[in-house]
Amino acid sequence: MSENLFIRFFDEAGPATVDDLGGKCASLVNLTGAGMPVPPGFAVNTAAYTAFVEMTGLADDIDRLMADLDAEDVAVVDEVSAKIREAFLSREVPEAIAAEFDRAYTALQSRFSEEQPVAVRSSATAEDLPDASFAGQQDTYLWLRGRDAVAEHIRRCWASLYTSRAIVYRLANGIPDEGLSMAVAVQKMVDARAAGVAMTIDPSNGDRSTIVIDAAWGLGESVVSGTVTPDNLHIDKVLLTISEEQIGDKHIEMVPDAASQSVIEREVDAERRSIRCLSDAEVTAVAAIAKRAEKHFGSPQDIEWAIDRTLPDGENLLLLQSRPETVWSTKTPDKTPTSTGFGIASITQSLMTQIGR
Repeated sequence: MSENLFIRFFDEAGPATVDDLGGKCASLVNLTGAGMPVPPGFAVNTAAYTAFVEMTGLADDIDRLMADLDAEDVAVVDEVSAKIREAFLSREVPEAIAAEFDRAYTALQSRFSEEQPVAVRSSATAEDLPDASFAGQQDTYLWLRGRDAVAEHIRRCWASLYTSRAIVYRLANGIPDEGLSMAVAVQKMVDARAAGVAMTIDPSNGDRSTIVIDAAWGLGESVVSGTVTPDNLHIDKVLLTISEEQIGDKHIEMVPDAASQSVIEREVDAERRSIRCLSDAEVTAVAAIAKRAEKHFGSPQDIEWAIDRTLPDGENLLLLQSRPETVWSTKTPDKTPTSTGFGIASITQSLMTQIGR
């Protein structure tokens, strides 16, 4: 077991709880332990967040600013949000946390022949739970390079617990700030040729014999955010064969840009828009890994995946996240949703808060 207080590598043995790691990081640790192809990385755990807000006096300031706040007073909520988020970014991280992060970042980069860009992703304690519908309101940052940039964006993730949107949601739904915390995932960035999501249940009708895949060119954020119309594929869960498909326009893709050392959005040429972005073998592989995740967690799953252009065929499918499906699996028979007759591509945005984006 690690002696670290604030850091947990994904491939480190031992229990992985949501209280310690948040929903996203706990899932990544579990997937890594199950031998799934997860990009390497580590979690800055919830103890680091708690120590930061308490040791800097920020916890008391948050309590004071949030006291008697009215969710309907948009101007005041925005003002409080701005003050809290600025406080997160302006206060110095305690040395014990900073030192552990430095060692972990160095250790992660030492696994590669040259420094690799990383993704920094929020992992709140209430994310990715079947009964939590405000997951996905915190931040994700892509293609970051260098210790200082990564450290800054970890604090930005912490601060995103207090966006106006997140504050209003908690106030409107009676969700207390007490016990609220945030872990952060720091993970090797995937250079995705194609990426997307997959559900091991048909989101339009609850059919558990079907896997539904949404896929587009480039990084999967364009699919998750609903900014692109992806390819939509229905896969027989037993045979892993395509039973239905619709080719999306896929008019944009998110790709790394060497000049800016960041992710940019660019138009997809007409020829690639009109063809499926996954081969038959890749469709089968995505369906198989989704099915494997469902078996591992014992319930229908909503996964994020990517095909890394830098890795050889057969080794280039990576699993970026797996969370419980939260629409059909939480319905009782008398509250079953009516089938809409369309695939996941058409309902991504309406379900985003329910499926933990």
